[in-house]
Amino acid sequence: MAKSKLVKANEKIAETVVGGYKKIENAVVGTYTKIEDKFVDAYLTKDGETVEEAKKRLKNQ
Repeated sequence: MAKSKLVKANEKIAETVVGGYKKIENAVVGTYTKIEDKFVDAYLTKDGETVEEAKKRLKNQ
């Protein structure tokens, strides 16, 4: 009985830790993407080109 309580407690802790990590990861990746898009828009796009088109063009070079 005690072992099953420990297993349940460990699973709950693991879920909390992984959930917190995922939230941080999503926030960091989202912020990086916003900064990257603004940089590409400001410095790397050509006339009339969208950010997505510029990223594709740069990826292929």
